[in-house]
Amino acid sequence: MMRSLFSGVSGLKSHQTRMDVIGNNIANVNTIGFKSSRVTFADTLYQTSAGASAPTATIGGTNPKQIGLGVGVASIDLLFGDASPQATGKNTDLALSGNGLFVLSPDQDGKDKYYTRAGNFSFDANYNYVVPGSGYHVVGWNADDNGSIKTMDTPTGIKIKDTMRSMGAKATTTVSYKGNMNSSVPTIVSMTDQSGANAASPATIDGTTIKSLRLKLSDGTTQTVTAKSSYEYKTGNSLPITTIANVYDSLGNLHKVPFLFTKVPSGALPLGYDKWEVSVSPGVDSGGTLDPVGTCSIKEDDGSWTTVSMGTQTLEFNYDGKYINGSGSPTLALTNGAGSSGTPTPLASMTATVDLTSLTQYSGSDTIKADYDGHAAGTLKEINTDQSGILTGTYTNGEKRSLAQIAVAQFDNAPGLTKAGANLYTESNNSGTANIKSVNALGLTLTPSALEMSNVDIANEFADMVVTQRGFQSNSKIITVGDEMLETVINMKR
Repeated sequence: MMRSLFSGVSGLKSHQTRMDVIGNNIANVNTIGFKSSRVTFADTLYQTSAGASAPTATIGGTNPKQIGLGVGVASIDLLFGDASPQATGKNTDLALSGNGLFVLSPDQDGKDKYYTRAGNFSFDANYNYVVPGSGYHVVGWNADDNGSIKTMDTPTGIKIKDTMRSMGAKATTTVSYKGNMNSSVPTIVSMTDQSGANAASPATIDGTTIKSLRLKLSDGTTQTVTAKSSYEYKTGNSLPITTIANVYDSLGNLHKVPFLFTKVPSGALPLGYDKWEVSVSPGVDSGGTLDPVGTCSIKEDDGSWTTVSMGTQTLEFNYDGKYINGSGSPTLALTNGAGSSGTPTPLASMTATVDLTSLTQYSGSDTIKADYDGHAAGTLKEINTDQSGILTGTYTNGEKRSLAQIAVAQFDNAPGLTKAGANLYTESNNSGTANIKSVNALGLTLTPSALEMSNVDIANEFADMVVTQRGFQSNSKIITVGDEMLETVINMKR
């Protein structure tokens, strides 16, 4: 009878432990990144009153006679399955899926490490990437001043350096033209001046002798041009395609340089080949004088004047519409370009290379567009994180630059981690050593602007609660009945 009492007591204790775990799961149903636990039972030691006997030639074998001594908690397992991410709209929040955890550290150097699935991160007053509730640093790799990230280095606390919070101006070194020029563009058949008299080819609108030109094109249409410049209109040529290229100087001043693309007769080129000429668009200088061919005067917003010069470039395209020959990379020179570097004494001019080799010439619309590599000065406006864990800064000048990259840890046995409270885990003897790499290197999934919810299943927890309650009641009944039986034995003496 005493054994039944102890069995009932062990059942009460075990079921109470199970109820404690269920209660903790339900309490953390809305805790971000929380991983639920479960309790498994195992029977305890047995008292053997008779051992098993082997069968003989005359009599069969007998089984052992054992009396159980109750139940015990075999394990409390951490269920490390993924939970659903919930969008928050906050660009510093992160949700992680897969066998991995974020790495945190109470110090900037990242020596003491903790691990978590809760990605509610933010930036503090010094631009440290931290957990707002504890101030722990999010560990990763900081970019250098050029935006380069080396994930082979030792990860430390992520911090946006002062030098990364602003971006200096960068002078344009290359203007790259891409797109298509229409091979079927109509050409000039004849020209007349403002009086209706035939104009000899080539003709220039100088504002004195010729004030306007009426151009008859090969497609039967006519166009009238009145812009005063030294540009020469020729029969057999197309009308120029005008484009604007943005060129920044070393102080971040923007110069809008006009380029002209004109299809010209192919001459002695092989059949099916076409020829185009590229030049800056000549205008008038500050005194109203016509710019010479190859020069363009630009009036800036502050009233100053910039002179741009580039010799006329000839491009050749084959019957496949691809660039094959010509001056594909001319140099553009700007005076009043805020100075050039590379000389002992800075010059009041700058140069940039114009790359024309990526242009094509097919029948259809004109899609040519100029890309450039310079920019104005700017300050950090916002920070966003992509799915690979790279924090990218967007600046007021429209430029983007990599600032840092999140580090994640993977364990051979993540359920073996030790819970440290506050959504934190630490390594244990059975978790294995942390393998700290980038998100992509470990094959994990990162969802920016979202948080991972708790993986507690409320329906399952309530069902377990009922079963646990009934188990507790049943074991309490064993104690009650055992006590009554003991009382009966005691009363036999009376």
